[in-house]
Amino acid sequence: MVSTALASTLARRNIHYGWIVVGATFLTMLVTAGAMGAPGVLIKPLQDEFGWETSQISSALAIRLLLFGLMGPFAAAFMNYFGVRKVIVFALALIGAGFVGSLFMTSLWQLLLLWGIVVGFGTGLTAMVLAATISARWFTKHRGLVVGMLSASSATGQLVFLPLMAELTERYGWRSTVFFVCAMIMVAALAVLAFMRDRPSDVNLPSLGETHVTSPPARGTLIGALKMPVTVLKDISGTSTFWILFATFFICGLSTNGLIQTHFVTLCGDFGILPVAAASVLAVMGIFDFFGTIGSGWLSDRFDNRWLLFWYYGLRGLSLLFLPFSDFSFYGLSIFAVFYGLDWIATVPPTVKIAADRFGREKAGMVFGWVFAGHQLGAATAAYGAGLSRTELSSYLPAFFVAGAFCLLASILAITLKKSGLTERAPAAAE
Repeated sequence: MVSTALASTLARRNIHYGWIVVGATFLTMLVTAGAMGAPGVLIKPLQDEFGWETSQISSALAIRLLLFGLMGPFAAAFMNYFGVRKVIVFALALIGAGFVGSLFMTSLWQLLLLWGIVVGFGTGLTAMVLAATISARWFTKHRGLVVGMLSASSATGQLVFLPLMAELTERYGWRSTVFFVCAMIMVAALAVLAFMRDRPSDVNLPSLGETHVTSPPARGTLIGALKMPVTVLKDISGTSTFWILFATFFICGLSTNGLIQTHFVTLCGDFGILPVAAASVLAVMGIFDFFGTIGSGWLSDRFDNRWLLFWYYGLRGLSLLFLPFSDFSFYGLSIFAVFYGLDWIATVPPTVKIAADRFGREKAGMVFGWVFAGHQLGAATAAYGAGLSRTELSSYLPAFFVAGAFCLLASILAITLKKSGLTERAPAAAE
């Protein structure tokens, strides 16, 4: 096989094949995140062509964000049973089908089905749990760095493609953006088919940082794999730590994906800023987010993660409260882009680390999957709520004030977490 030969060649040069897998995963998460962000520049074109209201379009985007989160814990189960490579290829095919189908839609229910349910399921299979799975299987050394890199790719992908998508939409119509997304998905699928492998043992290697090749565990049954997320949820739902992480990540989604990613371009349009310029501001956020998230991973290994979350949520809340007073000028939006961008998804590394510290490494991925479901519940709430605000109040600004206030609440909740100590494994030991 090509991958086995490439792994042997790289090993002779002291390069672990895990980095190739990270590259394929990085591209996958970048592309699927770009697909998640694409509808943000398409709201107004859909309104112009079909006459749909912002709240109606936002309802489809809210469904997509909700499924994106709820699929997380079960995506991990599917990866364990079917294998990472097969799940990713299926997910990319599902996303592509949703976008291709949208080229022919004429009714709102078709938007709900294609961009809400089909794309929601597909992107949910390649959510943050994919990053946790790849880092855990392929890396013992540099695991934190890998989580930071892959987390950054997901958030950055939601933003950096937007200027090009906005330019395509403005010049050639919204369907050109759909074709662009489909082309990106095809490139990612080819990379996954060529280079992705499920475990280091598939190419006769140990995990990076270990010396012995570890055989894959017994696969078990599909029913057993699907029951595991529910079993883990029952185990952790009696702990205060889980609910604090869930609540803060709900607010994280409320103030990022559902609000900025979905509505920022349209918000800027309300203040006379063209879509390409607004999308460029989002791209700047994506660039700063990339470095901010990797830096957050470095900090999470060295400082109290509760206080990191306190500062991240607090500064994000202040930046959202500042935005309505920025006059949407070049300087005002630049200040917002830098501070908000550095903090876009910096909350992920400390949240993952707290989950691992409190619940143990074996449960950490599944626990984070449920916490991430809270993130997407918050995102769905903001996606629909902000659209409803614009429809009913003719302004997005109330939604930004609400999100900023909730971020300040999240910063307070973060420091109420108990200090790292004994692993929090069962309700009886938690309280």
